[in-house]
Amino acid sequence: MGRGDKKTAKGKRFKGSFGKSRPANAKKSVTTKPVVAEVKEA
Repeated sequence: MGRGDKKTAKGKRFKGSFGKSRPANAKKSVTTKPVVAEVKEA
């Protein structure tokens, strides 16, 4: 299991392909901004 193994993410990076172990659209953990309620002064 190394660069020559097409089933691992390292092998897919080496070969330049995508699949189950290396998805093309990797889900990134995006932190959203906390919603801050705007204070309206009267």
